[in-house]
Amino acid sequence: MTESDGIPCMQMRGGSSKGAYFLASDLPADPAERDDLLLRIMGSPDERQIDGLGGGHPLTSKVAVVSPSPSPDADVDYLFLQIVPDRPIVTDAQTCGNLLAGVGPFAIERGLVAPAGETTTVRIRIMNPTESLAEATVRTPADKVRYDGDTVMAGTPFPAAPIDLAFPGGDAPLFPTGTLVNFFAGVEATAVDAGMPVVVVRAADLGIDGDEPPERLEADDALRAKVEALRLAAGEAMGLGDVRDKTVPKVSIVSAPRQGGTVTTRTFIPHRVHAAIGVLGAVSVAAALRARGEAAERLVRVEHPSGFFDAYVDLEGTGPQTRLVRSSVVRTARKLSDGLVWPRSGKATE
Repeated sequence: MTESDGIPCMQMRGGSSKGAYFLASDLPADPAERDDLLLRIMGSPDERQIDGLGGGHPLTSKVAVVSPSPSPDADVDYLFLQIVPDRPIVTDAQTCGNLLAGVGPFAIERGLVAPAGETTTVRIRIMNPTESLAEATVRTPADKVRYDGDTVMAGTPFPAAPIDLAFPGGDAPLFPTGTLVNFFAGVEATAVDAGMPVVVVRAADLGIDGDEPPERLEADDALRAKVEALRLAAGEAMGLGDVRDKTVPKVSIVSAPRQGGTVTTRTFIPHRVHAAIGVLGAVSVAAALRARGEAAERLVRVEHPSGFFDAYVDLEGTGPQTRLVRSSVVRTARKLSDGLVWPRSGKATE
């Protein structure tokens, strides 16, 4: 199949994000050619992405690439690619737990995994930034993916069928700097990675309340400069190198809960502020709070701009030696369209 014939593509809402899902076999094998094609499909570089599928925001400019897994521990491999709306950049520096919610349904829809009764568990190998495993339990009555349901997930306006996501722990350090307390650009913070590199910093230490609307935080140039300075310093300390052109680490600003939860968050991802919070970002925040003794229960309710996120986190050990044993969340996903997409001609930089 050539570009002029169209590229098979399924658009899905996964969690509180939206993206384009592809089989790896439908894309070029060469990463540079693949990335150029995806830029043209999504409409980058253009802040509106008016000539492609992207929605002009990082949360709606995402791609999932799925393939059968050669690993005996997984059914499918999932590679996440963030397409930057206004620049010709495709990055695999992070994964996306929200789009992960759609990988199980997509794998079943594409015949990579056979339905197995009322529910089907899809074992997923997450390929970036390092390999890790997840299990997605999908509702499949009558051997078909069920998308309708009554599970309401904050960050999306309508209910859908639940998808259970579980993440086994690993041997990777939960606190990559070897300590719970760091000072980045003069600001006290905790660098944590429970599947997503995150810098957790108190709102008061940045001179804000912590419950401001995202647009107000994005309009605060002094705050954005301070957040970026500590993010760059944290990236080096976390072993990520120069993160100037990377989407990790994220910066989650925490403060006291307002709606009965465990904590209030506002998250820079890294330059826009998330309308909710990412799946693995929430798990990382929850793990940091539990390790710091600020959350006693395995259920951590993370409040965010559009509601709350419940993350179940099991830890082992204390202090910087704390290890993640297992985490789980409930998400939803919905198939939006399925068919062919036609990329614009030429090269993405033309």
